[in-house]
Amino acid sequence: MRALALVFALAGPLVTTVPNVAVACSATSPCVLENGDYHIAQPLVNSRKKPPAVVYLHGAGGSGRGAMRNTALVKQFVDRGYVFAAPSGLPWQGRQGGIWSFHPKRNQARDEIAFLTDVRDDLISRHNVDPDRILLVGFSVGGSMTAYLACAAPGTFDAYAPLAGNFWRPHPESCVGPVQMMHTHGWSDGTVPLEGRILRGDGIDDPNSLVQGDIFHAMTIWRDTNACQRLQPNRFFTEGPFMRRIWDSCAAGSALQFALFPGGHRIPAGWSDLVLDWYEGLDSPAQN
Repeated sequence: MRALALVFALAGPLVTTVPNVAVACSATSPCVLENGDYHIAQPLVNSRKKPPAVVYLHGAGGSGRGAMRNTALVKQFVDRGYVFAAPSGLPWQGRQGGIWSFHPKRNQARDEIAFLTDVRDDLISRHNVDPDRILLVGFSVGGSMTAYLACAAPGTFDAYAPLAGNFWRPHPESCVGPVQMMHTHGWSDGTVPLEGRILRGDGIDDPNSLVQGDIFHAMTIWRDTNACQRLQPNRFFTEGPFMRRIWDSCAAGSALQFALFPGGHRIPAGWSDLVLDWYEGLDSPAQN
């Protein structure tokens, strides 16, 4: 269980400086929905009638309120004009904080796709967010939740950017349809290694085992989902700390990138700009 707790660790220390943002539903009170809640921060100055939004899914042991305390991360998104929404996972039985109900071998304690769809709809109706410009991102198991939603209901959000987490074993056999996705991962991540690892049980073939997925195999699934014509990327380049692999020859309306950085299980510096630059460039074929 110690290994499982490490897998669900949050990234880095939380900072306490108050960012230059206005928080809806109050700074400490969540926006309450039927099956859960979320916290939200908005830019003080909104030059657009309907701003875009980022929905951020925390790691296990976290919460929407806890995510808002990482004010440096929140500020990076709102300073670029995005509403930042942080939903909360369900209480993690026997542990502190929240967890997402996504694992293929576990009972689903909540219909997470329905809940996150409600979050999306509430952002649109209550906060006047642009319904066509909502990006779902997540860290660690929040990244896994992002991947499973993208696989099962790709039209729920405009694009997806999991960080340090994707599918678990058994991997999905297939996904519903094309997606716009950028996956980011630390080269030396020991909590969620690129190849995955066995957390509990006697091995990959043990039906009672708890085993992380292989990120390289996840990328195979996403290439198949996006009907990419090549196994290898069309383009490679390094920008700052990020080594990026890009598939261009894929289904119309899809996008697929894989970014590696030299580090472990954390949110790396520059990740928010990496993701938003990619997302804002999706209308340009050269940026997909």
